[in-house]
Amino acid sequence: MEKIKVAIEHYWLTVKSWVKENPEEFWFLVFILSLGAFLRLFRIGEYMTFLGDEGRDAVVVRRLLVYGDPILVGPGTSIGNMYLGPLYYYLIAPALFLAGYSPVGPSILVAILGVVTVGMVYFIGREWFGKMAGAVAAFLYAVAPTVIIFSRASWNPNVMPFFALLSVYAVWRTWREREFNWLIVLGVAFAFVMQSHYLGLVLAPVLGLFWLLTFRKNRKEKVERKKFWRKTVIGLSFFLFLMSPLVIFDARHGWNNFGAIRTFFAERQTTVSIKPWKAIPNAWPIYEEYTTRLLAGRNVTVGKYTSIALISLTVILVGVKWKKLSEDRKAAFFLLLTWLLSATVALGLYKQHIYDHYYGFFFAAPFLLLGAVMLLIWESKNKIIRVLPVLGFVILLVFNLLDSPIKGSPVRQLQRSQEVVQKVIEVSGGERYNFALIAERNYEAGYRYFMDVRGAPVVDIDPQNTKDTITNQLLVVCEMEKQKCDPTHNAKAEVAAFGWSKVESEWNVSGITLYKLVHTQ
Repeated sequence: MEKIKVAIEHYWLTVKSWVKENPEEFWFLVFILSLGAFLRLFRIGEYMTFLGDEGRDAVVVRRLLVYGDPILVGPGTSIGNMYLGPLYYYLIAPALFLAGYSPVGPSILVAILGVVTVGMVYFIGREWFGKMAGAVAAFLYAVAPTVIIFSRASWNPNVMPFFALLSVYAVWRTWREREFNWLIVLGVAFAFVMQSHYLGLVLAPVLGLFWLLTFRKNRKEKVERKKFWRKTVIGLSFFLFLMSPLVIFDARHGWNNFGAIRTFFAERQTTVSIKPWKAIPNAWPIYEEYTTRLLAGRNVTVGKYTSIALISLTVILVGVKWKKLSEDRKAAFFLLLTWLLSATVALGLYKQHIYDHYYGFFFAAPFLLLGAVMLLIWESKNKIIRVLPVLGFVILLVFNLLDSPIKGSPVRQLQRSQEVVQKVIEVSGGERYNFALIAERNYEAGYRYFMDVRGAPVVDIDPQNTKDTITNQLLVVCEMEKQKCDPTHNAKAEVAAFGWSKVESEWNVSGITLYKLVHTQ
């Protein structure tokens, strides 16, 4: 405890000293973090996503908090019948508890991690390339619409950008500064990455490469080598410990998860290719797509020109100035470009649709590269050329702000779920009821969470025990157009299992149709 106290005091004094010596930089950082916080936290309860996945997570974490049910497995993935580890659930549990079991609590936690990531982007860009690089990268990261959208809702992939950036920075400090305690941070951070989304696997070769470079750098120094291996073992132990619940769960269930992962890569006709050259035709479209989605405010035209300019200037400037760059800048470019290249190749080998949240393991990388390139141009002595990064920054800033998510109307998914559940409980008359949801891209968990919180007498139909689990009423929520609902003939398992029925009553609640079905006599 004494060592921890001393370390905290040391860092606090360091921060105070830095603020005193860099007041302008400090206030710029305050501004950029405040802007990032505003864009992520503004009416977060109304803008946040709350559908089946978010409801499922809330149900699982509430059971942990209320009933003490241990969690050994995390959310399922959208492909391959694979499951993640439960770290995300344990991460958001305190937030759900402190928020009085309101799902807004975990979303606020995710938003806070997003704001912290803005600060990390600034300091990492500053350390790798210079103040201007950090400022440009952090400013655009703070206002980027795609980043904001995935920073203000509680969902397991949404914490990946923070932990992925922390993992990369940890291996950087280990490699360049020989600060081997960062290997422990790396073990913990990468465990969170792996349990956020399986695309975190793409980071493994990058981290492994720079771990090997660190090993080679220190293999001739006996003292350093021993310290390196000791911290590697500790970091690996933390990683394995944090991954162990998933392993235990898998062992108890016939290694189904491991089998699904093996099948995913072995039977890869419709998922991935393991031949690197197969990524070549897809490399440019993927690069242009993530540049558009992350840097260019999702504007296709701006994204196209930004893609061309960024890669051209990177090749030209780094090539021309390579001999003049400091060793740290060379190392930073090497790490950053390796990170981006591995991401582009990996996504190029993926055969299915690529969603924006798939970029989470390298969200920060394009912003850091853009900041570095703008700084290299700014360092030119030609005043006309120095106008270019300013103009480019202003254009990207404008298009990002024009597409800001807070300009749109709030989706109010959370409030809608609460209002519908309130009506369901009211019309059930306090009697036991079955429940079903008819929707194109949603499922019951978002509604069931609030039913559980309110102690509603909802009963799941058990095909093996229909006598005790089929009630006298089925309450059906339909999120589609009314003419597409047809609740008595819908193929949903919950509707079919209820048996022959008729609509007794119906209501419109927040634009959603609620039906009360009863058995036909």
